Amino acid sequence: MQLVLEKRAERSRTIALVSPLIAIGLTLVTMSVLFAILGKNPITALGVYFIAPLTDSYSLQEIAVKATPLVMIAIGLSLCYLANVWNIGAEGQFLIGAVAGSWIAVKTQGSEAGHWVLPAMLIAGAVAGALYALIPALCRVKFGASEILTSLMLVYVADLLLDYLVRGPWRDPAGFNFPTTAEFDPVATVPVLIEGGRLHLGSLIALLVVACAFVLLDRTIKGFEIRVVGVAPRAARFGGFNANQLVLLTFAVSGALAGLAGIIEVAGPIGHLQPGISPGYGFTAIIVAFLGRLNPVGILIAGLFLALTFIGGEQAQITMKIPLDVTKVFQGILLFYVLACDSLILYRFKLVFASRQVQSGAG
Repeated sequence: MQLVLEKRAERSRTIALVSPLIAIGLTLVTMSVLFAILGKNPITALGVYFIAPLTDSYSLQEIAVKATPLVMIAIGLSLCYLANVWNIGAEGQFLIGAVAGSWIAVKTQGSEAGHWVLPAMLIAGAVAGALYALIPALCRVKFGASEILTSLMLVYVADLLLDYLVRGPWRDPAGFNFPTTAEFDPVATVPVLIEGGRLHLGSLIALLVVACAFVLLDRTIKGFEIRVVGVAPRAARFGGFNANQLVLLTFAVSGALAGLAGIIEVAGPIGHLQPGISPGYGFTAIIVAFLGRLNPVGILIAGLFLALTFIGGEQAQITMKIPLDVTKVFQGILLFYVLACDSLILYRFKLVFASRQVQSGAG
């Protein structure tokens, strides 16, 4: 008797819907075992991670703040993945967008510039992110280079560029030698929506991005083209769709959203440019995109869930002395289970009973 994977005649819609729930359930079971190994009560730990942040209004705002960059980046990544191109370097596009937008804030620091500063920063961040994403896209289109490798390597270039700027020419002279720029002027910061909290205008922009992506994918020819090129590239060629142009377009949009998220993060919750502005948003957004089934509404829900793990992880570190890195372990295990469960959409388990033939011969 053998347990084998058998290809389905067609995709299982039921498994496609419940796969994320199965992955979350398996992740919670695995994390319970990990908490027990660490000597912590699994029920208490899971409560701190997933229940406690939902009972406090400030924590709810923080979840929305954390979800904002995750959702924006994941929406852009979903367009790439639906078109069967693989942008793994959203983290670098996030950082380069933050750097480009911060350049305007630094140059206008103390100059009593008008309200044009923030819109200019947002545009600069989006444009820089798009241009940075076009580097691996062009390398793929022109030279056949792997966009996975080139986009990933560019993450480290952006990170080192940011580190150089805040430790060198942009460092705040009055900052006690810390690697950070001066605090941005009020005209260069994203407005707060709730007095006394950190919920800002960027969260509304993220909702607008979700709505636009939904309309694009479900109501436009371009959205249809993205899906067709990703699922059936040969049929797309017969239909007159240009796959190379779509690679450039999806990478540019993805990079623009990541860059926009970067400058919103810097001009919003942080208020200045410094190293470590991202706890890995660009990589976590990959999990968000797949957990949300590459669907804008699903991505919004998945983004809020992953944001909950960030806030819950911080609370668990404070109240239970659980290392913050456990949050990254949780996210990695979740991605593993999501991808594993996704295989059941196209395949199913089947028991095969092998019949044994006994042959006898005269000696």
